[in-house]
Amino acid sequence: MRKFDTKVQHLKYKVLREVARLAWNDTLLENCIDIPKTIVPGNEPTMRCCVYKERAILGERVKLALGGDKNNPNVIQVIEIACDECPVSGYEVTNACRGCLAHRCEDVCKKGALSYDENHVAHIDKSKCVECGACAKVCPYTAIVKRTRPCQNACKVKAISMNEQKAALIDNNKCIRCGACVYQCPFGAISDKSFIVSVIDMLKNKGEGKVYAIVAPSIASQFKYAKNGQVITGLYELGFDRIVEAALGADMVALAESRELAEKGFLTSSCCPAFVTYINSAFPNLKEFISHNPSPMALLSKHIKDNDKDAKVVFVGPCTAKKGEAQREEVKPYVDAVITFEELQALFDSRDIDIMTLEETSLSDASYYGRIFARSGGLGEAVMQALAEQNIDFDLKPVTCDGIEACRVALLKKSKNLLDGNFIEGMACIGGCIGGAGCLTHGEKNKAEVDKYGKEAMDKKISDAEIK
Repeated sequence: MRKFDTKVQHLKYKVLREVARLAWNDTLLENCIDIPKTIVPGNEPTMRCCVYKERAILGERVKLALGGDKNNPNVIQVIEIACDECPVSGYEVTNACRGCLAHRCEDVCKKGALSYDENHVAHIDKSKCVECGACAKVCPYTAIVKRTRPCQNACKVKAISMNEQKAALIDNNKCIRCGACVYQCPFGAISDKSFIVSVIDMLKNKGEGKVYAIVAPSIASQFKYAKNGQVITGLYELGFDRIVEAALGADMVALAESRELAEKGFLTSSCCPAFVTYINSAFPNLKEFISHNPSPMALLSKHIKDNDKDAKVVFVGPCTAKKGEAQREEVKPYVDAVITFEELQALFDSRDIDIMTLEETSLSDASYYGRIFARSGGLGEAVMQALAEQNIDFDLKPVTCDGIEACRVALLKKSKNLLDGNFIEGMACIGGCIGGAGCLTHGEKNKAEVDKYGKEAMDKKISDAEIK
């Protein structure tokens, strides 16, 4: 049965599973060094040039599973030793070059970066090339192409460059923690830090307090080999005391955000932490328009801790940016840890919990509108409904941004006073939360699964939703 989209995800999962098994058994520190040999038991490499490099990289993955580099504040981290197989980005001459006599490429290059060998075949001097692409445009054979590393191609905010060793280098001031590079790297050389051990410690050492799991509504599009109610039961089997829908927090946000929108006349949403980070870094002149409402995760976590001072709260979802949000000073008191669906699968298997054999447990905290926050366009629909339920007369003109590139276009238009709309719903991931880097699977069917889950909500009105 295939639980993941890629083999890279499966490899990451195996490391997380083994780390979790040792953490449950209190043997982590003594035995974590043996995990690479457990995953690659023989002397023959299965993925890399030699078994020694393979195990060294797995050792770095173990460190990420234990929380990663404490000196690096970013939750996204590069495994430099694993980042060595991609060609250097930039313009290259391919074997389609015919050594023609025209030499148009040389004529248009203002930096003198083009030269020719004895067969008249073109070559590009990387030390002189400024990546303008003029040579590629005039080549009659389309023999000059631009190579872009998968991580750089995935990063739409241009936060990734290369260091002197040609490994990926992340600019933390530009990075929005969306995890697009994590999912797209074919070698798994970029990954998110894991706090799975902290979650296990909470579940093992509860003391007087309860451990709550706040579950993102996009869970309905994951764990497709089982029923959603079985996943919820599996969380209880892990030791969580209460499971609450993050969609309830979304309902709370929709009510508050609609009032704020009507009062101010224009807002950008605050639900997606990657989108909020992007505004702060790339469009600081628009910071004043960010909704002052916390995200559903933060708002619901605060609500739980206001009513249960000894509670521990773990957010379970598809988002690597949520790990970054949980470290913000205004959120840190309320969210104790964030894990992705990938990590939840590792937790289940570390305890040998086969969720397909479990009875179903239903959740009924949230409304239809709170649940569809998981996909692009859902927030706009929820705000419109919240305006109607509260009898607020406001002509809503939502601008739905599906992915960070669409967000950039909308924000650019707003900065130039050219935007036809008064509410920007920004989602950094394509499709919304259902396209998050921490998902088990990605695909068009995920939207249909979330909509189906929304229609199953017992509370059809936002104002009726509450923790039951």
